Amino acid sequence: MARTAKACLAAVAALALMLLAPGAALAATSAASVPAADASPSPTGYGCIDGEDEYGAPLPCELKIQVLNPICDNNVPKLQYQVEAVGSPNTTVKITWINPDGDDVVQSGLPLSGTVLWPGAVQGANGEAIDWPGWRLENGVWVEGDEFDWVRPSVKVLFQVNPEMSVSVAYPPSSPACLTSPPDTQVLVDNPLPPGEIAATGSNVAPLLIGGAALVVVGAGAVLLVNRQRRTQA
Repeated sequence: MARTAKACLAAVAALALMLLAPGAALAATSAASVPAADASPSPTGYGCIDGEDEYGAPLPCELKIQVLNPICDNNVPKLQYQVEAVGSPNTTVKITWINPDGDDVVQSGLPLSGTVLWPGAVQGANGEAIDWPGWRLENGVWVEGDEFDWVRPSVKVLFQVNPEMSVSVAYPPSSPACLTSPPDTQVLVDNPLPPGEIAATGSNVAPLLIGGAALVVVGAGAVLLVNRQRRTQA
């Protein structure tokens, strides 16, 4: 009788083990398939990293402008800059020259430090300036006023990494060593001066010389005539 009872208990235990084993295996598999939580902060797209420091304060998010220097290079106005993005993983900057009355000028995908052309400045093949912002060439003469008048004498510039920061920068002045505006005497070969101005600066020299020579001849003749009359009277 005792043996029969033990046999029955053993059978019940084996059956229970068979029923519970698949559930336990499934639970173990499910637990293994769930990834561990990532405790590190992640970027919030184009901007700063979310997170807190060891004291629970938000991580810093700011843009520092370390260099902002308007310069003249080979008679070309340029802006030299260097920025530092605190709290951002981004490594490029977008520079926007803000036009208060029209379309902005955007220079994007730039390194965090470098030098850019002033809007409206144009370089030739040799790097020399051939056009300046705020000036236009008419009949070979430089005249103030063009579509880039708004970048002089100062202009607002927005730097975005992101974070972002806007500052006002002054147009670099001309000096004897470097011109940021066209010289008064500059004339391009394919834009000669009007005929009247050319005559005034050199082509009328020959007529003046001829007239002067004629006056000399007339004067000499008058002197000879006077001398002859004196001799006759004597």
